[in-house]
Amino acid sequence: MERFVVSALVQNHAGVLSRISGLFSRRGFNIESLSVGETLDPLVSRMTISAIGDEEILEQLARQLEKLEDVISLRRLDPESGVYRELVLIKVKASPETRGDIVNIARIFRARIVDVSRREMILEITGERPKIDGLLDLLGPYGIPEIARTGLTALQRGAFTLSRPEPAEPAPYGAEPRTTP
Repeated sequence: MERFVVSALVQNHAGVLSRISGLFSRRGFNIESLSVGETLDPLVSRMTISAIGDEEILEQLARQLEKLEDVISLRRLDPESGVYRELVLIKVKASPETRGDIVNIARIFRARIVDVSRREMILEITGERPKIDGLLDLLGPYGIPEIARTGLTALQRGAFTLSRPEPAEPAPYGAEPRTTP
C-alpha cells in the first residue's frame, strides 16, 4: 500500500466535491485527507487529495479523475519534491500547574497559543504529519478534549505550476476565453 497525493484544479461550483469523492468511494477507497480552497481565480479551486492504496488502482483513479468535466488540471505529487503541510488546532486541558509545561512543549514544536481559558488552551500547529503526531503524543497525557485538522495541502517544488491550460482559440474582444478541460 502506498500514499497517493494528487493536486487538482477544478471548477469552483456546487457538486464538484461530491463527484470527485464519489469516484473514490465507488471504488472502495477511503480518502485519507481532502482539502479544497479557492485559487486566485474565484472560478477555480485547488483540491489536494490524499489516499492510501494499491499503486495500480490509484493510477487508474487518477486517470478517471482527469476525465471528469470539472477537473481542469491534475498532477500526482512526488513525495520527494513536494511541500506538504497540515494545520491543526488542539484544545488541551491546562490547569495553572500544567500551563507552563504545555507552553514549553508548544515552543519546542513551534506551535502557537491562540486561546487560553482557566481550564484549557488552544494551540495551532502547522507542519508535516510526524511533527503534528509528535506534539499530540506529548500533549496526550494532559488531556485533549478535541482537535480540528485541515487535511493535507501541498505544492510541488521547482518550476512546475499546476495551471489552467491556455485557451484553444482566441476569444473575440470582450468575450471570456474558452478553455478545453
